[in-house]
Amino acid sequence: MLLRQLEYLTTLAREKHFARAAEACYISQPAMSAAIRKLEAELHVQIIQRGNRFIGFTPEGERILKWAYRILAERDALIEDVGAMREGLSGRLRIGCIPTALCVVPILTSLLCQDQPRVRVQVSSMTSIEIQRGLSQYGLDVGVTYIDNEPLTGVRTVPLYSERYLLLAAEDDLDDGESATWAEAAEHPLCLLSEDMQNRRILNSVFEQAQAKPQPAVETNSISALYAHVREGPWATVLPHSWLLRFGVPEGMRAVPLAEPQISKTIGLVLHDRDPEPILARAFVDTARRVDLDELLDATTPG
Repeated sequence: MLLRQLEYLTTLAREKHFARAAEACYISQPAMSAAIRKLEAELHVQIIQRGNRFIGFTPEGERILKWAYRILAERDALIEDVGAMREGLSGRLRIGCIPTALCVVPILTSLLCQDQPRVRVQVSSMTSIEIQRGLSQYGLDVGVTYIDNEPLTGVRTVPLYSERYLLLAAEDDLDDGESATWAEAAEHPLCLLSEDMQNRRILNSVFEQAQAKPQPAVETNSISALYAHVREGPWATVLPHSWLLRFGVPEGMRAVPLAEPQISKTIGLVLHDRDPEPILARAFVDTARRVDLDELLDATTPG
C-alpha cells in the first residue's frame, strides 16, 4: 500500500468525479483507476461502487477512506513535528470557525503568528456541523464553536469565553431600562442568522423558553450581511456580545443585555482526540490559554 493510493481516494471523495480527481492528482484517469484497483486487490475488498461515473464508496470503502484521512494526517503531523525540531514551527494551521466567533479569532491568530512567523493560517467560516465533519475527515486542525450546546464527538475541547446576548435596536425603539427581556426582543422586526446556524438554534430555544415567538423579517448566514441590514434598515437583532468588539454599535442604535432568561453559551476550541496532538494545533491551544477573552470582551460590553 502506498500513501499515494490513499491520496487518490481522499481526492476522489472530495471531487466526486474521476476525471477531476485525476487532474487534481496530476495523473491520467486510467492511472488513477489502476492504482485504486491495485489497492482493492491488496485489501481483498471492493472500494468503489462500479458504474459509468463515480457513484460512491462501498461500506468497506467508507471505512478505508476514514483510515486514509487518518494516515495522511499522521504523515503530515510527523513532517511538521520533525521540521519543528530542526527549524521551529512552520506549515499551515487550518481553522474552522462559526460566524459568531470570527471576530475573536484574530486575537489568537495574531499572537500565534507573532511568536511563530513561519506559520501560515487559514480561517474558514463554517457551521458547527461542517466543523465536526472537517475534524473527522482531518481537513481541519482546529475548530472554534460551541462546546456546551449540541453534542460533539471524537474531539477534545478547550473553553475560550462565555457568549452572552444583547438586543441591538434603534434608540427610539428601546425603553430607558438597562436591559430587555427575550419576550420584548421578539416584538421587534428582527434580522437573525439562518436556521442552519447553531446560534440561531440557540436563540430559538431561548425564545421558546420565554414563550415568545419572533417573526424574523430577514435571515442570513453572514455576519456582515446581518450587520449591514441592521445598520441600514428598520430592523433589530439579537447579537452575541463579542460582535461589539469589531462592529461596535451603529449610530442611532443601542445594545442592551437580554434577561428573563439570562443565558450564556461557551465558545471553545475543538481538536481531534488523538495522541500525539498535531504540533500546530497544540501551539494554537497554548496561545489561547494565554489570553483572558472573557475579560477582554466584557470591557466592551454594556451591562
